Amino acid sequence: MGHRIMVKMVGITKKFPGVTANKDVNLEVRAGEIHALLGENGAGKSTLMNILTGLYKADKGQIFIKGNPVNFKSPKDAIASGIGMIHQHFRLVGPLTVAENVILGSTTSSFWLNKAKINKTIQEISKQYGLEVDPKAKIWQLSVGEQQRVEIVKILYRGSDILILDEPTAVLTPQESRDLFTTLRKMADSGKAVIVITHKMQEVLDMADRVTVLRSGQSIATLEKNRTNKEELAQLMVGHDILEDRSQKIAHKPTPIIKLENIRALNDKGLPGLTDINLQINAGEILGVAGVAGNGQRELVEVITGLRSITQGRILIDGQDFTGFPPKKFIAAGISHVPEDRLGMGLVPNLSAVDNVMLKKYNDKGQKGWFLKYAPVRKETETMVEAFNVKLSSIDSPVKLMSGGNLQKLLLAREISTNPRLIAAVYPVRGLDIGATESVRSLLLAQRNAGAGVLLISEDLDEILHLSDRIIVLFEGKIMGEESPLNATKERLGFLMTGIDNFQEGQAS
Repeated sequence: MGHRIMVKMVGITKKFPGVTANKDVNLEVRAGEIHALLGENGAGKSTLMNILTGLYKADKGQIFIKGNPVNFKSPKDAIASGIGMIHQHFRLVGPLTVAENVILGSTTSSFWLNKAKINKTIQEISKQYGLEVDPKAKIWQLSVGEQQRVEIVKILYRGSDILILDEPTAVLTPQESRDLFTTLRKMADSGKAVIVITHKMQEVLDMADRVTVLRSGQSIATLEKNRTNKEELAQLMVGHDILEDRSQKIAHKPTPIIKLENIRALNDKGLPGLTDINLQINAGEILGVAGVAGNGQRELVEVITGLRSITQGRILIDGQDFTGFPPKKFIAAGISHVPEDRLGMGLVPNLSAVDNVMLKKYNDKGQKGWFLKYAPVRKETETMVEAFNVKLSSIDSPVKLMSGGNLQKLLLAREISTNPRLIAAVYPVRGLDIGATESVRSLLLAQRNAGAGVLLISEDLDEILHLSDRIIVLFEGKIMGEESPLNATKERLGFLMTGIDNFQEGQAS
């Protein structure tokens, strides 16, 4: 087979108004390797891959695929030459089924093909790669994690031999990630080239053969995985040493803020989403929730914030029964929500930062009367942007122009500025780079130390072990167990996440 060069990008430069996204970038990916593309958000990883997949055209530079110079006019050309990409924001059609999405745009299939055969192929791929998907389910009914699995199946179904995955493990358990790595390794061994975009150094060390580091739009270095380490990679990525700052936690007396007693709730499909949940979140603690996406996390957060009605049980806030109250009452009681879908649920994309802050303020004491008082909110927005180090061109520009990290900081700033009793944070650092991740985590720790309760939903077990005071694991809408971060291991949490609760240390093979 030999390690022939599948992808060679030479001197790629791409400018957008006011920004050089890629500057003289070189990348070489061989058949039979897993190649990590490592860098912070804004380092130019996605732009580079969007050029490789025909979405953007480079201003300068040349691309060779399997030794031949190419000039992609569109993504179709890239797909035809064997390139398949799984984006961070999925390209799926909501009202259609999984099977229909998988064969969409596939040159070999038409809708008149044997449905049973297509479903069977999808099920075989699913089974082979441990990608649990139901071919008949509609996309809109699926969680983010399940949708990502559909995207992976879609590319495997097409038989691409150059695979690009953008942050692929974000929604997987450690076991599933390991299975995915095994899959990617099998693909590489069969002569495919696999490119993984990531900002997690551990991930690079776990699975990549080689890594190319991008910083500020330039390719800084390409290294063999076994000749580098976390420290070196972090330094190449950020340009300076990273300080692992963990402020001392302050102990608080466990005063319950919110209590869920024997809660049941349905999910969007009308099936049991949460079953017999008993849970208490105290002042001054971070309660971490581990679990694979789609196991009741969203339902739990929506119950706690009053957005989803329950079919059984009671919700107590500060000892008062809030069962059946509207979300407005929950907000008034100091329950604040940082949703995973920042632009869908958290912020209004076309409104400015000031208007987005205003959304939370229209009910405030100072805002009585017919007209909203703009000046104080403007001032407050400026203060927030300053305090939380939010980078944006202007507080009057639409927030959809901001990067993910800055959107998340603005959203957190807005929620924290109301001095909440409890913050429900759903995947608060998903898709953020090291710098933004650190600042978001520090914000949550600071709130906890100031005596607020935090419900932290995350698929990153390191993060959960790092930040939480207590950890619960959700599986199929039930609490599988509660662990203390001091003696919990990733293995044990991983087992609970897959529904196994009689795990003994040392039995994992």
